[in-house]
Amino acid sequence: MATPEDKKYAVVITDEMEASANARGTGIARRTPEYVSQKMDEGKAVIALTPQNDWVGFCYIETWSHGEYVANSGLIVAPAFRKSGVAKSIKKRIFELSRQKYPEAKLFGLTTGLAVMKINSDLGYEPVTYSELSQDEAFWAGCKSCVNYDILMSKERNNCMCTAMLYDPKDHYEPEETKQFFKEKAKGLERLMRIKQLKFLRSFLKKEKSGAGKPKSFLHYFFNF
Repeated sequence: MATPEDKKYAVVITDEMEASANARGTGIARRTPEYVSQKMDEGKAVIALTPQNDWVGFCYIETWSHGEYVANSGLIVAPAFRKSGVAKSIKKRIFELSRQKYPEAKLFGLTTGLAVMKINSDLGYEPVTYSELSQDEAFWAGCKSCVNYDILMSKERNNCMCTAMLYDPKDHYEPEETKQFFKEKAKGLERLMRIKQLKFLRSFLKKEKSGAGKPKSFLHYFFNF
């Protein structure tokens, strides 16, 4: 668990979050070093370091609707340590910390990546509709800095580029079941994600041609597909 002593890594963490999102061409809500530092002060973050105290990875907890919903956000791993299993370990630890701090809360997440979907499935998360997520206005306000925010609002917050996933402690499948489901459906889920992204892209192109409005950054939508 991250402590106040780890705040010295806040800038490098947020810089890598932004650089990684830009490299992938995907949208994320921007985080500031001050916000990440606050999570460390509150004991709501997990950090991975080498024995030499080099930063490896990070993730933090957010709560919504008075603690009824919890999100594990900002998962990031330093480039040199990717594809080593670190992300999965961090995600497992932040999941355990969330369950410890908020045992009755529903854990949810939004992702554009199949790899994160797999990690979530291994923990017992299930794909859900946006209507099953927190409707807290503060949560949705966090999407304003995402390049896909126009898409979200055009769909009245019912859909977007991200896939929603949820773990409900009162009603959930066992991790082995969701893990097996993802294994069997991975190719289909990837195809569905691409179809959804293409559908949204075409919708925005049609809107642009009709003169009804133009996306803020067409290239971002294109590279999401």
